[in-house]
Amino acid sequence: MTEVEKLEKLKSQYAALQQEVGKAIVGQDEVVKYVLISIFSNGHCLLVGVPGLAKTLLVNSIAQALGMDFKRIQFTPDLMPSDIVGAEILDEQRQFKFIQGPIFSNIILADEINRTPPKTQSALLEAMQERKVTASGKTMALPNPFFVLATQNPIEQEGTYPLPEAQLDRFMFNIWVNYPTLQEEIAIVKATTDNRKVNINPVITQEEAERRHSEGMAEWERYG
Repeated sequence: MTEVEKLEKLKSQYAALQQEVGKAIVGQDEVVKYVLISIFSNGHCLLVGVPGLAKTLLVNSIAQALGMDFKRIQFTPDLMPSDIVGAEILDEQRQFKFIQGPIFSNIILADEINRTPPKTQSALLEAMQERKVTASGKTMALPNPFFVLATQNPIEQEGTYPLPEAQLDRFMFNIWVNYPTLQEEIAIVKATTDNRKVNINPVITQEEAERRHSEGMAEWERYG
């Protein structure tokens, strides 16, 4: 397949992804566009917006449309790094066994990432940059592909921990999620008050996503 054919296929898949995500998300076209660009570019996103704007639903819908595994981590002040990465436990044979944390997934939603202390925030640093984690002296590769989409509440700052520059540097986009328009709010009310069930069909298979990601990383290493 030539480069032109690859671009045409990517264009058609992008349009299909927008259509599938639009089944569950009303409006937010710019947000969906930048999230998909970041995913196709092997980057990570920071979504900034007040609660109730369907940020979690948006990320979940995109994961379904991409046919990828999705995990949500609710960041709280008492969250520990082991709650994200995983920890060793004693099994029934009295042998240490590593239990993988939620970070071992394709798409991670780090909800309200600024509500947890820097010690726990730093658990994402190695994962976002190197796409691997080190725990109990062992380095383990994360699933391929791997994307982090974190959210922040820009209004409520009491009891929060601003992200350090090293953490912000891991994000490709800082996306502002705005309120929907009046027409979009009416459409949202209509969609959420009936018994309609939304089925989002995967546009890209897991194998194709892995191949695309591997090709993108190869190009990055070649020209980066």
